Amino acid sequence: MTEQFRLLSIHAHPDDESSKGAATTAKYTDQGAHATLVCATGGEEGDILNEAVNTPEVVADLFNVRMAELKAATDIIGYDVVEMLGYRDSGMKDSEANKHPDCFWAAPMAESTARFAALLRQYRPHVVLSYGDPMGGYDHPDHVRVWEITDPAIELAADPNADLPGEPWQVLKLYNSMWSRARMLGMHEKFLELELKSPFEPWWFERPDHDHMITTQIDVQGWFQRRTDALLAHATQVDPTSPFWFGLPADEMAKLNNYESFCRVWSKVPVPTGGLETDLFAGVELIANHG
Repeated sequence: MTEQFRLLSIHAHPDDESSKGAATTAKYTDQGAHATLVCATGGEEGDILNEAVNTPEVVADLFNVRMAELKAATDIIGYDVVEMLGYRDSGMKDSEANKHPDCFWAAPMAESTARFAALLRQYRPHVVLSYGDPMGGYDHPDHVRVWEITDPAIELAADPNADLPGEPWQVLKLYNSMWSRARMLGMHEKFLELELKSPFEPWWFERPDHDHMITTQIDVQGWFQRRTDALLAHATQVDPTSPFWFGLPADEMAKLNNYESFCRVWSKVPVPTGGLETDLFAGVELIANHG
């Protein structure tokens, strides 16, 4: 992996990698970057949202079905490597699934942090993409836990005294995926303009506006369709008739999704000042000790 930018994304469930940052990852892999996905859980608790595939056979084998969907989606996006962190889906907040001994939420924090840190040492990313607190108000236990372990795992991976396999590795930049309120408002207004029923109920715009936290916008013109195709690969989790994902004409959706937004949590390298950052690898140099 010498002389190659390296990006690593950590997500809670299969399909999260397709709904958050997929077009950005596709763009960077097309441009030669190496991309690793760490998926925390198998998505066993996910509801089947597409009635066309809601069969007893699928329900009985949901883990393996979701793994096949994940493989198809990540191939579309362009991920080089997919690593499972090895936990069971924790289900929604305060559900019975939270108590399952194998779920992500029940795992000791030190254990899951160390697992992730070991993968950081193995794949040595320059940039990590994760979730923020509370990622737009979404408090699913698995998403919260991803946020909770990301920074500690990065610190642990860089610690030469940590009891981990591999050589210490310092990630240079950490970002959180953001869903821009301005983008959602633009979609809502386009539904109304086209006299279509908008899936954005009033409560969408009653939530706190986090757009002031956006530091970085990646131009994904030409890559948005890859995100759409990756989402559709998750046939059990994504309803192809969903107005939220597919309710607008494809050309209008592409126009409204020219950019993906991120919050730069911190950077160990100098970053541009005065305006939005336009490159996740800005400031990263492929030098001998970090190439």
